[in-house]
Amino acid sequence: QHHLPALLRISEVRRLTGLSDSAIYRAVQRGQFPRPLKLSERSSAWVESEVRGWIAARIAERDNAPARAV
Repeated sequence: QHHLPALLRISEVRRLTGLSDSAIYRAVQRGQFPRPLKLSERSSAWVESEVRGWIAARIAERDNAPARAV
């Protein structure tokens, strides 16, 4: 039995990341955010595990960065 990955629509990606639609699409264009899947001519979705991986990488970057004076 195959477990297909969950797909997220833009509203869910926005909620999980805190980014605006335009910030998400800009990051995709720059190669800094997972690319969406084209579901139909006017519909796209993101693979949930890829979005969650992106979030985990941001947390790891923060936690591994040298401490800055505030």
